[in-house]
Amino acid sequence: MSKASDEIKSILEQFTIPFLHLNKRFPLLPGKDSVEAEASLMGLSTDELKTYRQNISENAKQAALELLKEDEIVDLVDKLPFDGSETIAVLGDSISEDGQGWFEILHHLLSISVEKADFNFINAGVGHNTTSEALRRLDRDVLIHEPDWVFVALGTYDAQRLNYVQERTISPLSETWENFESIQNVVNDKVSNPIVWITPAPVINELLMQNALYEFSIEEVDLKQVRELVASKSGVIIDSLGRRMGEEGPEAWNYIADGLHHSLSGHMNTVRLVLKKLSEAEISTD
Repeated sequence: MSKASDEIKSILEQFTIPFLHLNKRFPLLPGKDSVEAEASLMGLSTDELKTYRQNISENAKQAALELLKEDEIVDLVDKLPFDGSETIAVLGDSISEDGQGWFEILHHLLSISVEKADFNFINAGVGHNTTSEALRRLDRDVLIHEPDWVFVALGTYDAQRLNYVQERTISPLSETWENFESIQNVVNDKVSNPIVWITPAPVINELLMQNALYEFSIEEVDLKQVRELVASKSGVIIDSLGRRMGEEGPEAWNYIADGLHHSLSGHMNTVRLVLKKLSEAEISTD
């Protein structure tokens, strides 16, 4: 096995490991659940990968504990339409797949704070997914689990403009609209509770374009159009104006160094809004 250098390990730790889970990318691959195979692919030892993943999970748990120190958060939890036995799924991209992201923080927070919690959390976030790619796996990755609640957190990657095809977004806005419509119709037919839609947050495009790992840009003018599509859907809308990463524009401390993925503080902002919106929703738990 070729060993990763310390520099490569640092890149893997920040930009790859939180957002890469082979069992999601390659569900039919026989070795998809092998930590040894996954570690070998990255040039890491099994113990190194396990340690990275444990640290990531602990970061999410500590973020949840920090949120629970806020009196408002504790009050909101008491008002949530959950009894502790629900299956909660997210259909998303790498921002949701993030092992220390908002969905994992929410999982820890509810598991800690809800009495007799026995939640089943299904993280069906897959890195760089467009709405077309997510729609294709909606049944396999989400509906098969018969969820009580479905979060949809998509649209960021529909707005990407490839560095060598700058004249258009990779997904036409009309296609994004149709995909959201299909997701809404299918989920509403299978799930009694309303969809919880997470709008795509702004991207710090200057940082994104400076990062050699990416070959695309994401402009706010394109994201705004996608955000408006999400905000027009039926269900619970989280952050219709895309301001959770900064009222006057995206603030750097809410992002990791690529300007695309969110830091712990950014993810915590999303969790705060999710709790607020769900606690306000008039939904029966019967």
